[in-house]
Amino acid sequence: MRTTRRPSILFAVVLSSAAAANAGSRVLVETGRTEYVRYCAACHGVNATGDGPVASVLHVRPPDLTRIAERRGGEFPAGEIASVIDGRFEVAAHGTRAMPVWGRVLGEPIAERTTADEVSRGRIDALVAYLESIQAGSTK
Repeated sequence: MRTTRRPSILFAVVLSSAAAANAGSRVLVETGRTEYVRYCAACHGVNATGDGPVASVLHVRPPDLTRIAERRGGEFPAGEIASVIDGRFEVAAHGTRAMPVWGRVLGEPIAERTTADEVSRGRIDALVAYLESIQAGSTK
């Protein structure tokens, strides 16, 4: 009788893929954290609770970004958050559609043969992944 090892090989491939995806997610979140600290923490605070050093001089207090999902009935609206960051959705407190101070920075090329759109999309995806990871009650 001949036995085959295909199921165990397939299982190993699935586990390896899952581990790689998880590692990729961690890298994306960590990249987002770095971007957040660099570009968002002045207003939204290092802990994203709306208490950054600039918050006290703003006309509208920055929201607690750790409770986005809570305010949306437990769901994190990744697409909506991306549209706020990239300026497709206007937020009165931000003034113009470009996020204040650093809006253009997100589109600056960081590698050869990248377009501003590719770079900004990647940075925004990282920021969104980070914000999703810090939601109150999140297990990510």
